[in-house]
Amino acid sequence: MTGPGPLPPDAGGPPSELDKLRRRVAALSEKREEAEARLQALLGSLLSLDDVLADTRLRAGVLYEARSARETASAALALGEQIEAAHLMLRVEFERHDVRPMDVVGRALDPAEMRVVGTEPHPGRPDGTVLREKLTGFRRGSATLRPAQVVVSVTGPAPEPVPVPVPVPDHVPASEADTDPGLAPDLDPGLDPVSDAVRAQPRRTTRAQRRLLRKPSVRRARRPRRSG
Repeated sequence: MTGPGPLPPDAGGPPSELDKLRRRVAALSEKREEAEARLQALLGSLLSLDDVLADTRLRAGVLYEARSARETASAALALGEQIEAAHLMLRVEFERHDVRPMDVVGRALDPAEMRVVGTEPHPGRPDGTVLREKLTGFRRGSATLRPAQVVVSVTGPAPEPVPVPVPVPDHVPASEADTDPGLAPDLDPGLDPVSDAVRAQPRRTTRAQRRLLRKPSVRRARRPRRSG
């Protein structure tokens, strides 16, 4: 007589190695199908984003071909709204897949999530405080998908503001050039501005020095002699 065969899994005995392998294959197949479904949904959302970007390109062409200030302003406004809509669509799709941007401004430096690309003196912030982002970082769940590139503070005085040069018009009225010394024309440093200004004035002549030609028909009237 032969002995009893292997007990089925539902009979209360331990599962065989073949049953364990089958369960592992089934679990991997389920994960693969889930990953393929998520990838399909992601690609479908990117197709919609591609449509928005294609329309954005057309609006950019309209802005380039605008012939008046009103058409340019209208096309620029529409283009800005289109870019904002595309960015919003992308961020919404990120949230669907548990991808969110980091908010690191004002926080202390964390090397696990941030990369320092610059420093800046700041009197009111401690060393290593994030002042601004050069590149936005993203998380997927609790893991870092991409670290943020940041500028952090260091000890020292705040940088002085850079003066903005004031443009000077090419044609300045004479009255403004006389009252504003900054608008006066440049003079040769080797010349005396006072003497040059005097020489620039036309010389006055006396009435005796003026010898104007008279018409032949005009004769000078003689004064009558007084009788003694």
